[in-house]
Amino acid sequence: MKTKTPSKLEKILAAGHLAVTSECGPPRGSDPEVIIKKAGLIRDHVDAVNITDNQTSMTRMCSLAACIRLKLLGLEPILQMVTRDRNRIALQSDILGAASFDINNILCLSGDHQSFGDCPLGQNVHDLDSMQLLQTVHHMRDKGKFLGGDDIARPPRMFAGAAANPFADPFEIRVARLAKKIAAGAEFIQTQCIYNLDKFEKWMGQVRDRGLHEKVSILAGITPMKSVGMARYMKKRVPGMDVPDEVVKRLADTPKEKQAAEGINICVEAILRLKEVKGVKGFHVMAIEWEEKVPEIVERSGLYPRPVVD
Repeated sequence: MKTKTPSKLEKILAAGHLAVTSECGPPRGSDPEVIIKKAGLIRDHVDAVNITDNQTSMTRMCSLAACIRLKLLGLEPILQMVTRDRNRIALQSDILGAASFDINNILCLSGDHQSFGDCPLGQNVHDLDSMQLLQTVHHMRDKGKFLGGDDIARPPRMFAGAAANPFADPFEIRVARLAKKIAAGAEFIQTQCIYNLDKFEKWMGQVRDRGLHEKVSILAGITPMKSVGMARYMKKRVPGMDVPDEVVKRLADTPKEKQAAEGINICVEAILRLKEVKGVKGFHVMAIEWEEKVPEIVERSGLYPRPVVD
């Protein structure tokens, strides 16, 4: 009983346009104005907005509530959902809650380990992993049934996505892992931040060799650097991040007061190059607590105005 998702993001991709998504981190409090302000900065320049789910295991306003805020503002939310905190009952329940507000995009993730956050003694759940969550979304959507076998009244109509990191070790299994996520039901992919363009293009070559670019929509992850300090931190301290020495040097050789602008230049140059890579279907612009720069990045990259779909 598969039903067609009314996701705007899916329609953009199906029409052959390069999609643009971004993301907003919910506040560490209950003030809705935080998420409303962030969304207002980017709403006219993106097709959909991810709401992160307690990223880095720091306790925040829940992703579902923040997605509802965006929906009420007329934006297209992407519900991020991690399996770290919920068992299969809670996961299915939250999917239904999102569907009740016609939130039609979901990004299925495992989640950062709790030791990174503010509650290191919190217990992992991981009743399902991220691939099993993808399968669950499809089971609920396409079969109209709960995992327990009962019918769902008004099944959710979700466009299901997953994350991919072309830079994690070992590199040799990255494409095989992507294939598993596609087999589990991933319809779109948002990648880790890309700074090593050569390595990403090598990964995309392997993706094309297996024909995977024809089975899933890959959105290249882009994060602008604010400073050489940020570049050095991401290079040395963030697992799975690949920041080439030449990127660090380029920022280090730039006067401090101009490093933020240079970081934007690097970001725009990356998008312009990756637009020409076969199989890249769009961009996920993650301007971490720098949402006001998303419009400039999108406009300078030739991705504005955004297309309108019915």
